[in-house]
Amino acid sequence: MSYRTLLLIVLLAPALLLGGAAALGIVIPVPHLGRDYVLRFVVDEAQAPVELPDIAGPDDPSRPLIVIDAGHGGRDPGAIGTDAQGRTISEKDITLAIAIALRNDLLRAGNLRVALTRDDDRILPLPHRPEIARLLDADLFISIHADSAGARDEVSGASIYTLSNAASSEAAARFAARENDADRLNGIAIEGESEAVSAILVELSQQRTQENALEFAGLVLREGESRLAFHPQPRRAAALAVLRAPDVPSVLFESGFVTNRADRAKLTTADGRKQYAATLAQAIRVYFARRADVAAGGE
Repeated sequence: MSYRTLLLIVLLAPALLLGGAAALGIVIPVPHLGRDYVLRFVVDEAQAPVELPDIAGPDDPSRPLIVIDAGHGGRDPGAIGTDAQGRTISEKDITLAIAIALRNDLLRAGNLRVALTRDDDRILPLPHRPEIARLLDADLFISIHADSAGARDEVSGASIYTLSNAASSEAAARFAARENDADRLNGIAIEGESEAVSAILVELSQQRTQENALEFAGLVLREGESRLAFHPQPRRAAALAVLRAPDVPSVLFESGFVTNRADRAKLTTADGRKQYAATLAQAIRVYFARRADVAAGGE
């Protein structure tokens, strides 16, 4: 084999490997800053149609609808940890278990409607998760996750994310440009408006949505004070894709760290997951009770 042929193989091998991964949708673990991240290659992910899940609860569209998103899934395991017996723990399994526990807790009261973005171990395109909430006309969107600190097993605690202000404005402008012909958004008519006016109207809607998301985040911290261990900085803001719906209050709940022994004990047991579910469920009930009080006061 000539030197030139060997050189071509060396140069082309990475491209061929990534191309094959892209075609097959293979997950490649990548250690980075102490956490097991993954590179996920999906062909035309955004072009796939959004599949809407079933809605559980009362057959009454006037009842609040909560969409619960179990992070990751399928060939995307999310954060990876190991328990005392050396068994692998995947974020995707933890988030699904907590999401199901939360759904069951909410349905027991009988006055709320609930939908899960996924109810099994399957991959779901990231853009579809908040879009499901929008298409279902949800009143609240909660994306559940877990974290990993790699070798830093002392890092622990739950936290809750809302969309950062900068990301909120950027998302509003992009949404207005994409959906300038929508009829109404959060009660604000934008059909037929110019691109500039639409962007302003969407940003106004986003601002109100963000205020509601911040209120809900505060309720989670309050209701979880006696149930959960929170991170020293539990309230956070970031430019997370799943939080960018301009007309659905959205939060991302980081339930804990799979690399911390105490967190892992809660995340991987039924009793522990019930505590997460109970905290979120009570915060949801208080949040919608407040909404009902405000609506009654305005009538």
